[in-house]
Amino acid sequence: MKHWIKAFRLRTLPLSLSGIISSYFYFTYYSDRKESIVFGLALTTTVLLQILSNLANDYGDGVKGTDNANRVGPERGVQSGKITHKQMLTAILIFSMLSLISGIGLLLAAFGMENWWQWFSFLILGLLAIAAAIKYTVGKSAYGYRALGDVFVFIFFGLVGVAGFFLLLEDHLTVPIVLLSVVIGGFSTLVLNLNNMRDIANDKHSGKTTIPVLLGSQRAKYYHYFIALVIVSALVNFNILMNETLIWLNLISLIPLLIHLLKVRKVSDPRSFDPELKKIALSTFFFAVLNSVLLSLC
Repeated sequence: MKHWIKAFRLRTLPLSLSGIISSYFYFTYYSDRKESIVFGLALTTTVLLQILSNLANDYGDGVKGTDNANRVGPERGVQSGKITHKQMLTAILIFSMLSLISGIGLLLAAFGMENWWQWFSFLILGLLAIAAAIKYTVGKSAYGYRALGDVFVFIFFGLVGVAGFFLLLEDHLTVPIVLLSVVIGGFSTLVLNLNNMRDIANDKHSGKTTIPVLLGSQRAKYYHYFIALVIVSALVNFNILMNETLIWLNLISLIPLLIHLLKVRKVSDPRSFDPELKKIALSTFFFAVLNSVLLSLC
């Protein structure tokens, strides 16, 4: 069981929860309504999708040989042989089904048996999320091997996770929720870029094309700073549009990000990026919780 828990990569879960939390508490502020059951099912679904993605990543990189003795970071289940290919495929199938069941439950709680057009639209979006979780590293056309991981992470962790969930609760989007999705999507992309900067040498040797592989180590750092700038810009504009004095306290959550960027600037050994992954994931969760508390108080 301990090998499966390790394969679930629990340190990534705060990242996936942040989008749902941010979206829901903006929704309660915006509409003055509460949808506790929908919120709980959304949290369950996003955790299942995150675990599915982690298992598929373990399998895909293990089969392709990207996870090997030269890789920096925690040991993977398939790579180590502690989880067989067949066992991992079975787990991927199980979590795909659990994600689908939880997602259908979410749609039932949100729409009931009415609004079939919305039902169908979000069901397709859910199936795409499951496919995206698997296709990151699995298969010949895995997008994570074609420098498209950042795009998909930004879309599904940011736009879908935040703006998409708000759209599930409301029948329209607002500019602040889109900006909030950019913040969460940006944080999530930072985590992926850190992961890819850590593994740049092994990825290049294994034929895995990522943004850092394309840009090189130094330019990948500049790209990292650019993502952080996008996060800060989106958050400042979010605060301006909210027009609530108290909400500006959410800038406190950027202090860990600033410390992280100073650390990244000094890093010369890619292995030093590994501890930063957990810090940024927790920083994202810290922002989500702080911003949500402030919205509740406004």
